[in-house]
Amino acid sequence: MQYFIQEGERMKRITLANSAGFCFGVKRAVDTALNMKEKYNNEIYTLGPLIHNNDVVNFLKENSIYPIELDDIASLKNNDTIIIRSHGVSEEIFNVLKKTNLNIVDATCPYVGNIHKKVKKYYDFGYHIVIVGDKNHPEVIGINGWCNNSAVILRNGTELGNISNKVCVVSQTTERQATWEAVLTKIIKISKEIVAFNTICSATEVRQKSAEELSKKVDAMIIIGGFNSSNTTKLYEICKKNCENTIYVENLLGIPDEFIQDKNVKSIGVTAGASTPDWIIKEAISKINLILL
Repeated sequence: MQYFIQEGERMKRITLANSAGFCFGVKRAVDTALNMKEKYNNEIYTLGPLIHNNDVVNFLKENSIYPIELDDIASLKNNDTIIIRSHGVSEEIFNVLKKTNLNIVDATCPYVGNIHKKVKKYYDFGYHIVIVGDKNHPEVIGINGWCNNSAVILRNGTELGNISNKVCVVSQTTERQATWEAVLTKIIKISKEIVAFNTICSATEVRQKSAEELSKKVDAMIIIGGFNSSNTTKLYEICKKNCENTIYVENLLGIPDEFIQDKNVKSIGVTAGASTPDWIIKEAISKINLILL
């Protein structure tokens, strides 16, 4: 989608990437949480922030849906509702929740849940699990919990000396395709029996490709999303390589007026992470329009 803004004698082009904002799994999780508020006449909680976006988490709080940590589960009342967030949880935590008297609602992204099944299956078959991703990301922590926390977790292949000859390789859903391919190339040189599942979410691939193409055609890029969002961070990294004049903001408040008013900038590209709702994107574009008017 393109917008053309007249600024004095100059015309500026604002282009929103073809694929930007909420992915299926994130939208499903948010819709699930809001639907549970309608369904249950009790307290609603999410196990950790439902998604990596502070604006959405605050929106849920305004609707009396609050994040809670595992250590605080015991303080909840019988029949309170706990929602498993989109990133998923380990098998151990899942089993702990099932033993409570709470209403358990699983909002794990189906793509992430599919990885859990693959990891458990091949771990039980005797394969050493390798996860391409960020070891500190909740999605990866959850995946590792389906193979008894025994996976080798890596980002660049430098730690491959610890893997066995028989491996099953999966990826964090928001990982970059180039990273997946680079790691797999190195594994092939070490292990003899390899089962590899490219579990990068198709929505992630599409967003990254769309952002990359757009960032090559504009003078400036604005990336919108939570600073703790892995997929948004990767969009920023991709765009920054192609367009040095790229900024990363959580919402409209982070966009500097001078960035938009720069006389050398005739075209601005906008994209957003998979956990960024449409209303935040629209607010940001509206601010750009107002600055230029």
